[in-house]
Amino acid sequence: MAAVANVCGFSAMFRCAVLLTALLSHAQAEVASVVLDRQTDKLIVKTGFDPEFVAWANFTDDIQRSGWAYLEVTTSGRYNDSLQAYAAGAAEASLTKQLLYMHWMNTIVGYCGPVQHDMGYCQRLKDYIIQNLKWMETKMDSGEDPEYWHQVRLILLQLRGLEDSYNDEIAFPVSVFSINPFGFLLFQLGGDLEDLESALNKTNHRRTLGSGSCSALIKLLPGNKDLLVSHDTWNTYQAMLRIMKKYTFAFHVSPEADSVIPGNVQAFSSYPGSIFSGDDFYILSTKMVAMETTIGNSNASLWRFVTPENTVMEWMRNIIANRLAKSGKEWADIFSKFNSGTYNNQWMIIDYNFFTPGKMDIKENLFIVLEQIPGLVVYADKTEELLHRGYWASYNIPYFEQIFNLSGGVELVQKYGDWFSYDMNPRAQIFKRNQSLVTDMESMIRLMRYNNFQNDPLSKCEGCKPPFNGENAISARSDLNPANGTYPFGALKQRPHGGTDMKVTSFTLYQNYELIAISGPTWDQVPVFQWSQSPYSDLLHMGQPDRWGFPPVRVSWG
Repeated sequence: MAAVANVCGFSAMFRCAVLLTALLSHAQAEVASVVLDRQTDKLIVKTGFDPEFVAWANFTDDIQRSGWAYLEVTTSGRYNDSLQAYAAGAAEASLTKQLLYMHWMNTIVGYCGPVQHDMGYCQRLKDYIIQNLKWMETKMDSGEDPEYWHQVRLILLQLRGLEDSYNDEIAFPVSVFSINPFGFLLFQLGGDLEDLESALNKTNHRRTLGSGSCSALIKLLPGNKDLLVSHDTWNTYQAMLRIMKKYTFAFHVSPEADSVIPGNVQAFSSYPGSIFSGDDFYILSTKMVAMETTIGNSNASLWRFVTPENTVMEWMRNIIANRLAKSGKEWADIFSKFNSGTYNNQWMIIDYNFFTPGKMDIKENLFIVLEQIPGLVVYADKTEELLHRGYWASYNIPYFEQIFNLSGGVELVQKYGDWFSYDMNPRAQIFKRNQSLVTDMESMIRLMRYNNFQNDPLSKCEGCKPPFNGENAISARSDLNPANGTYPFGALKQRPHGGTDMKVTSFTLYQNYELIAISGPTWDQVPVFQWSQSPYSDLLHMGQPDRWGFPPVRVSWG
């Protein structure tokens, strides 16, 4: 059975006591199986479901109707982990090939390609990636920490299976270290590249000063009757080809272990060609929800900690922690290993094992906060603070004083003012003011889609002409800022950038890996984004709908 979703009008959706979920009868589900041919002992991809699958997947493309496609990939424990991992990647690419191509063209094509303007940076990046792969190879062969390095190998095999299947070149066994540095690895490195560009002295960085990357809110409802966990991705609009994914992998903890990884089931928002979320927002079989917002690094002296050895890229450490950790603290411990100093984020781990609706005396283990910058990872149990305040908001500014100071936060406040401060940033103030209005799922979604920048005094921008700014909201709409305005730094300018989705789960929903999601820029209080009517109609956006006025969907799984 394919993934399912119910598309509802915003108000009507919440007038129902129960949200009914219907099969996507309007969109044809595609199914593929990767099987081991007994005669040739080779992997092959077959259309439809084969009970002898090494991996199988079902895929529904509903992007034109709901803004989302839906993909489930499942592997079989009858086969060794390496075969499963490679087959999982192969199954995914076989069904998502068309979206994968369009997403590549929209977002990656030309990055360090044959025609580009910074050959020196691209050579440094290639050398960095190859050296990092070689270092990881030595660690895998060393026999140290077999649980950790087993997952690294499986991640690389899944990626290799994805790329081989896309190119119709499925072959196994295969070397995981012959991965093309500028192939689909770039999809995985998206966040890491923003910092590698700075560390490796790229001439023109992609990162814009102050540019936000996600809003997040964890909210205890009155009387602790529920715990809602929500996330808005902030991204370039060219990256709005989206896939909701659910992976069910029968991988083992290590090559010699009998036990399956604790996080063997994961549901997450994602993109074509990405084998992790990238947003990031995960619902895990360990009863944890993990998410992050980017905090970046503005202290150039810290880039010396970004090295190709003793380093595992952030996107991989994220996957490893999701697979192996059984608690929030264990997640933080695993993630902290081999800090790459790239894709520097504030991670929030909610452990629903420690939440009981109506219970008020929770003291610890429910909520862990972790922040990473080059050379340093800090994390702490923030359960009591969450219980005391009733919410935790995240908006791209470090919480921990040590992280804030070392990453250049003090200097940014001195130069540009309170916009860069933890307590006085516009989103910090809006969350603080409006979080008390959240009493149910409907009001939570309303806050996470909130952008009333032309009327909200907290959206005012000092030094800006005009004085109100579409960036200064929970779900940004930077495309609505005038092109001829005056702005003190880059994030406040007109850009094809903003909140590109909303996801939220609850104590009830997470138990079945369910969530409510909205795809595309917010349109509750501002005009619907439409490519053909925007200043960016000439930007490549293959496969995307023209008009992004999609309502919420409840995502369920077959």
